[in-house]
Amino acid sequence: MKRFFFFLSITTVIGLMFLLPKEQAATSSSKLWSVQAVDTMKYSRDPSREKLNDPSYDLVIAKQVQDVARIGATHIAIATPYDEEFLPIMKRWVQAARRNQLKVWFRGNLSGWEKWFGYSKITREEHIAKTKAFILNHPELFEDGDIFMGCPECENGGPGDPRQTGDVAAYRRFLIQEHASMRDAFRQIGKNVTVDYNSMNGDVARLVMDRDTTSELGGTVVIDHYVRTPEQLVRDVQEIARDSGGSVILGEFGVPILDINGQMTEDEQANWVSDALKLLVSVPELKGINYWVNLGGSTSLYNQDGSPRKVVGTLTAYFNPKILSIRIVDPLGDEIGNATVSTLNRSFAKDQSVLSVPVAEQDQRATVRADGYDTKYVTFSPAGSDLRVVLDPKKENLLYTLRRLLKYIIRI
Repeated sequence: MKRFFFFLSITTVIGLMFLLPKEQAATSSSKLWSVQAVDTMKYSRDPSREKLNDPSYDLVIAKQVQDVARIGATHIAIATPYDEEFLPIMKRWVQAARRNQLKVWFRGNLSGWEKWFGYSKITREEHIAKTKAFILNHPELFEDGDIFMGCPECENGGPGDPRQTGDVAAYRRFLIQEHASMRDAFRQIGKNVTVDYNSMNGDVARLVMDRDTTSELGGTVVIDHYVRTPEQLVRDVQEIARDSGGSVILGEFGVPILDINGQMTEDEQANWVSDALKLLVSVPELKGINYWVNLGGSTSLYNQDGSPRKVVGTLTAYFNPKILSIRIVDPLGDEIGNATVSTLNRSFAKDQSVLSVPVAEQDQRATVRADGYDTKYVTFSPAGSDLRVVLDPKKENLLYTLRRLLKYIIRI
């Protein structure tokens, strides 16, 4: 009898030691992309002068920013020009974004680059100097985590499109010089704002963004890209990532563009975007998406009366996926500390006692793994509830045998 109780005591100690929680890996972000944005250009740039002194426009701004936040965006893209004339209305957009806990992706430009609003044309040298001055003179606009783009689709202004002018080398030098200037400006004001995103037409990116240029500009290629099919969109992202050696962000993406996609019903628009996101989420080179546009264009997320189109639900499913809590245990019901779940081309590890996994798709497949246990394949659904997954040990070692015996003794 003494021998039995000695054995039981040792077993209990070993079992309890084995059951102590192990150090857990940090949970990956529930966001599927590091940048998830919606563009407001039709309202944050086009009527900037008209609405400059119209206080009632704050209601329009507030509604649009709230709509973007509800979709699950990390950033709102604001295209207000960087000239001093437009600073008051830019501040109204930025303040609304902060009230809704959104970071800002500044996608404006100096009006003289494309001669917006009657401004005179400016040179590359003027563009670099004035852009840096804008940043240094207005540090209050920016927060850590914002994105600042000095010259979106830069090929549309200045000396012209390098596909037509042939001055690819000069175009690259300008982008690199302005990138360095903007980095220095944000360093001076002490703000951690990304300036590595230089959006351009996909064909311009293929011409300009070789490996050396991509590296000099921070390792990311941003393409404003519209194509006929989701499959083509994915192929283009993968090819540009491969050829440039960088990651890719879709600086503009949406349907329908009428001369590419034709007219679409709400269902057709939502289905196209759903098909595209389902493919894009499995492309590891893609780091971010900016949907163009929230309101005012053929690709709009909302109708003119402010009501959401069906595509809003589609985008929300990926920008703000449902989070399922997964408990991963062995057949004895004990937590497995080193488990991971792989799904949507991402791997998720445990945070404390549960593992949180984003679910954006119906019948979303996942792989559950842990060292020393058989792999299990499961299927998730956004309508599903929290799960308990049981992994079988590959081999029943002494510790597992003792734990099983302890469970048996406790039961009797």
